Amino acid sequence: MRIVTWNCNMAFRKKLPLIIGLKPDIVIVPECEKPDRFQFNLYSKQPSDILWHGNNPNKGLGVFSFNEYKFKLLDNHNISFKTILPIVVSKKDFDFVLLAIWANNPAEKGSQYIEQVWKAIHYYDEQLNGRTLLAGDFNSNTIWDKQHKEGSHSSVVQKLAEKGIQSVYHLFYKQQQGREMHPTFFTYRHKDKPYHLDYCFASDYFIKRLESVEVGSYEEWTAYSDHKPLVVTFNTVAD
Repeated sequence: MRIVTWNCNMAFRKKLPLIIGLKPDIVIVPECEKPDRFQFNLYSKQPSDILWHGNNPNKGLGVFSFNEYKFKLLDNHNISFKTILPIVVSKKDFDFVLLAIWANNPAEKGSQYIEQVWKAIHYYDEQLNGRTLLAGDFNSNTIWDKQHKEGSHSSVVQKLAEKGIQSVYHLFYKQQQGREMHPTFFTYRHKDKPYHLDYCFASDYFIKRLESVEVGSYEEWTAYSDHKPLVVTFNTVAD
């Protein structure tokens, strides 16, 4: 099973073929326009299912599945966490919970970026057991911990670790939080302003089945977005 998360920097309908080329099963796309703007018949591969949420039809959170994976938004979806979607993903007799994440920057204090994730993982605490993935644009890194009195990046990492949920990028490449050697974001697309903001956290079930983690290169993806795709492959029973 291949998971791709990529903040597309809007106009995803024009960029979908790039992602299809990565052969994904599940794609999390922050800054995605509403799916009714897509002409899916133009593409070589059709989505099996789609979820979208947002207040701006040009810029929300889209989640797409391929290869017969299906979505069900949990009944306790809390819209106060903005674009963080709790989803049951299923295929045949295999299922898991996915928290698809785009941590943005709303006006209200106490909900800036990673603080949304902090609140969400507490609210959805019971769902984050068993087979669990959290993936998307967290817009955060431990280097900015001091900017958040409650719910810093390191607090989120620690809270998830207590549940046996860890960042697959950091495990695979043996990296420390805040010292990542593969940036996923370049401010204003400038190569000299790199940060690691996009993550996939996985429970023990998936960690045991982790095969690869890839980050798109600056050269290949900068023409399309200030973010680079994070691609994670697991050897799961559903494949």
